Amino acid sequence: MKRINVQVSHIGESRQKATPDRRFHTLETVPPSPSVRSRDAKCETQGTKYTSSGTTPCLDIDTPSLACKGTTLPSMRASSILSTAPGTRRAAFALTDWGLLTGVALIWGSSFLLIAIGLEGFPPTLIASLRLAIGAVTLALFPASRRPVDRADLPRIVLLGVIWMGFPMLLFPIAQQWISSSLAGMLNGSMPIFSAIIAAFLLRRTPGRNQIMGVLLGLVGIVAIGVPGIEGGPSVLRGTLLVLVATISYGVSVNLAVPLQQRYGAFPVILRAQVVALALVAPFGLIHAGQTRFAWGPLAAVATLGVFGTGLALLAMTVLAGRVGATRASIAIYFLPVVAILLGVFLHGEYVAPLSIVGTAVVLIGAFLASRAEAR
Repeated sequence: MKRINVQVSHIGESRQKATPDRRFHTLETVPPSPSVRSRDAKCETQGTKYTSSGTTPCLDIDTPSLACKGTTLPSMRASSILSTAPGTRRAAFALTDWGLLTGVALIWGSSFLLIAIGLEGFPPTLIASLRLAIGAVTLALFPASRRPVDRADLPRIVLLGVIWMGFPMLLFPIAQQWISSSLAGMLNGSMPIFSAIIAAFLLRRTPGRNQIMGVLLGLVGIVAIGVPGIEGGPSVLRGTLLVLVATISYGVSVNLAVPLQQRYGAFPVILRAQVVALALVAPFGLIHAGQTRFAWGPLAAVATLGVFGTGLALLAMTVLAGRVGATRASIAIYFLPVVAILLGVFLHGEYVAPLSIVGTAVVLIGAFLASRAEAR
């Protein structure tokens, strides 16, 4: 397997250097198409360095990570829908990475409490519909969201709209009819475990000893978190299982989003996926809209959930995954249970079983082992 590095110095003039690479490559090994354009730009794709001679860096929130300004990359083939890619940065987290991670942890950690408050006035399907609609409107305000996407990549975006946006965002409010926001947050802490499993499968890499140990520890922790739910009766167990299904769906989708973010940036990918999800979920929300018990508190909670949880946090997570890879980006999820527990207990008066707290600690240790930095 070969990776082709391309340096573009002038219009119509390129230099190719083929180097053997036994690792998974981000794009198919295809020579640059005649449509490659450059205006005195020079791109260097050497491991973690992505720069441009212009004022706009190649690696930015609204700039594709693998495409410099003025350069068109070949499309991903339609047959590669179920694939992922390593991050553009293999080194230790930069300040930008830590900032993105902190924002994701705080916003998503509080989303479970916001869902619980929203359920006091809205049915679950309407909460999912409203947060998707508000999130899509928020992202549409950014001009970068309207950046074109190749038709060959639309099937992957549609798939993300189903398994990343529509399906999990519908399952969480349904599940939280029967379980507390704290328990939902603790279970969601297992996402790095599933992300690591899916990444190893899609990248066709045998997991290392630490990753295998991390996955096993994580599974033990998940069982410990769920045991009090079994004692709580069938409804609590049902809610627990729904959250786990949603979390697995997140683990799959965050891997599938990496190549798209690296090609287009986060804005156009997230917005299109949310439109797909909204088209799927909105009919169910309209059917149950008559069950609404309007109050300003639940409305404010759902609006906050849409703007930050569904709009800005998803954007930040997609950018982070494109920079450091899906597995390491999932480190942000370590902090979700802590935020969810603190908010649920102190602001919502929820009870957390001691065994669930122990299980959460075990899950986070396992997630740390499973999400170790990729080898160079």
